Amino acid sequence: MIVRIMGEGQVRLADSHLAELNKLDDELQAEMENGDGPGFRNTLQALLDKVRQLGEPLPDDSLEPSDLILPAPGATLQDVQELLSDDGLIPGG
Repeated sequence: MIVRIMGEGQVRLADSHLAELNKLDDELQAEMENGDGPGFRNTLQALLDKVRQLGEPLPDDSLEPSDLILPAPGATLQDVQELLSDDGLIPGG
């Protein structure tokens, strides 16, 4: 699957990593619902770090369609709320 981190680029990520990412996504969604700004910031950073760690960066000139779009590291709680579906940032979790 192709994951885009807004403002950074895309990475190719094996579907087998979805369960691990969904755990962080669930934490992020709970922190957003509780208005936990510091927890939200930490979990968003952990989610993005995990995607970077597990994924293989695509070249900047690559035009692959993204399966998932994640917010930029500096995104606010409000920015992320606008991106959320009922399933969080990562559908199916």
